[in-house]
Amino acid sequence: MFLGFDPGKDKCGIALMNSQRHIFTHQIITSDRVMPEIIKLIDQYQVELLVMGNQTTSGMWQKKLQSNIAVPIILIDEYNSSLEARDLYWKMYPAVGLARLIPQGMRLPPRPVDDLVAIILLERYLQQVSA
Repeated sequence: MFLGFDPGKDKCGIALMNSQRHIFTHQIITSDRVMPEIIKLIDQYQVELLVMGNQTTSGMWQKKLQSNIAVPIILIDEYNSSLEARDLYWKMYPAVGLARLIPQGMRLPPRPVDDLVAIILLERYLQQVSA
């Protein structure tokens, strides 16, 4: 089981996925409450690896995680992950009604997509190890 983590200053995205790319959970949590949730998920699902984005606040979060968890941490390039997460949002939650007439590239998801960025990071990791 792998835990994806999109670190942020105010909010973070997390996602849990197995090697068959089945998503067990994904959520957005405020930065001040994310550590207990990560610890809980690691214990509950026997997570073997944490996959984290390498941008923004990753250095600070990596230190914080290393002092709180015993799971290995892998950094993955976050380049364009937010744009990919927007596309993923519309695949997971297709537009309805008149919104379907607006081209997908012009639509903005109605909520933050940090959790979907965590899924993208996990996908990138699994793609690297299977290549």
